[in-house]
Amino acid sequence: MPIFKLTIMEKINRRSFIHTGAAGLAGIASLAATGFASQGFTPATATVDKVKLGNTGLTVSRVALGTGSIGGNHQSNQTRLGKSKFIEMAHHAYDRGIHFFDTADTYGSYPFVREVFKEVPREKVTLLGKMWTENDPSKAEPVDKALDRFRSETGSDYFDILLLHCMMNGKWPEEKKRFIDYFSKAKQQGIIKAVGVSCHNFEALKVAADSPWVDVILARINPFQAHMDAMPAEINAVLERARNNGKGVIGMKIFGNGDKILENEREESITFALKKSSIHCMTLGMESIAQVDDAVDRVMRIVRS
Repeated sequence: MPIFKLTIMEKINRRSFIHTGAAGLAGIASLAATGFASQGFTPATATVDKVKLGNTGLTVSRVALGTGSIGGNHQSNQTRLGKSKFIEMAHHAYDRGIHFFDTADTYGSYPFVREVFKEVPREKVTLLGKMWTENDPSKAEPVDKALDRFRSETGSDYFDILLLHCMMNGKWPEEKKRFIDYFSKAKQQGIIKAVGVSCHNFEALKVAADSPWVDVILARINPFQAHMDAMPAEINAVLERARNNGKGVIGMKIFGNGDKILENEREESITFALKKSSIHCMTLGMESIAQVDDAVDRVMRIVRS
């Protein structure tokens, strides 16, 4: 879900737009066209603020660096950048206040984060990971072995947040019991600080909002109902209930999985997320330094408006 701004955005094909985002200096120059200057806002000066994530005890950056754009089969647009470019972008995001990395096994981003942790303090970063849950135990990697592998690949002894990845129905508490039991054990051991689910189904989301086991929910939300599980108002009502129940709520698909990336769409999406939704924070799949700068400046301008 790239967010980099080109000066004549409406004339550029959406998919070619995605691939042009890596032009860092050109992107920074084009920020003049976003309206920052006319609003008295200086690009590349703000840093992302922090928010409390429900009752988890965690304080996180309002924006997380997503690492799963067009992700699957242990790769994503972020990992396809190569380690050198990814590290440069992630380090820049850290310098801009994004101390929250959203990773997953299926993205192949754990080894990339390990390299970033050689340059930035691990203890100052909130590390969110996700475990894919195979329904057939005979085909699945044992949960304990998977978590040990995740820790080795990230170079971190612990995860601040670990989620069951992509819950697709309301029966996930029964179907994923062996994962839930082990996550709970790992939480008691301090290997995981907060547990939860990422949801790709409305029933799954509703169950998560009321589940006493869930600390954190990752939910799809945007004003366009793009790649979402229900109407925005319906999603928001459930997320509000989740917040009232003490859950930490993280928004994803803020730009509709990259389908809503025109200037006015990005502005509307971020405004909706910050002003009209029930999320605490959001994850954005940024792919270049220019996209990081655009995200930070846009988010903080709207937060302060």
